[in-house]
Amino acid sequence: MTILAENLTWGVKRRTILSDVSLRVAPGETLGLIGPNGSGKSSLLRLLAGLRRPISGRVRINGQDIAHVSRKALSRQVAFVQQSAATDTNVTVSDVVRLGRTPHRSALAGWSETDEAAVTQALERVEMAAHRKQAWQTLSGGERQRVHIARALAQTPQVMFLDEPTNHLDIHHQIEILGMVRDLDLTSVIALHDLNLAAMFCDRIVVLERGVMRACGTPDAVLTREILRDVFRVTAHVCRLQDASRPHIRFSAK
Repeated sequence: MTILAENLTWGVKRRTILSDVSLRVAPGETLGLIGPNGSGKSSLLRLLAGLRRPISGRVRINGQDIAHVSRKALSRQVAFVQQSAATDTNVTVSDVVRLGRTPHRSALAGWSETDEAAVTQALERVEMAAHRKQAWQTLSGGERQRVHIARALAQTPQVMFLDEPTNHLDIHHQIEILGMVRDLDLTSVIALHDLNLAAMFCDRIVVLERGVMRACGTPDAVLTREILRDVFRVTAHVCRLQDASRPHIRFSAK
């Protein structure tokens, strides 16, 4: 599915959080959102997913203005994975993933074979099928993040939005989860803090600063010394490691 954002502006009271942001995400593309803290990454992600309404501008998914689509209908096409979600309820992995089927079921509908197949397939895609009966509280951080993604996949979406899915994870799980998301047959938009991870896994990258889009393009085009200096206020050398197809950033201590 294609995502098209046109002149998005959003804010709270008198504070503008995002200003006149426009972008396009091609079908099957992985787009990264990067920027300093407070740059508007999470806000833009929620506008694109229809979780917030812009003050002005619009978002089209597959040519349809999402402002005219019901929340339930949109949830059949779009999934959102937040930074973290905790619960004290005694639930299993399967219970959590089953929540992803909510948009496809009516209030009185029973659990169907289609629902069960979607849950099983989602668990298999994130390699958590063997843990389906395991208690949520016993999972590691990386496993929980996989389950969050499985719940999103159980929605059978065509578009997935992820808000810093690698937050608080060790480097092994960061690479593992982003590689898995990239390999899914979906259009995805991911907000990230780690610039090298964005370079490794994103087809294109949007750079935000104080709610304004400063750059949009391939990792090579966007991750330049000048942008790193002007937007992130760091001195860095951008290089290409041996046998690597993507740029790599080495930060200076000074």
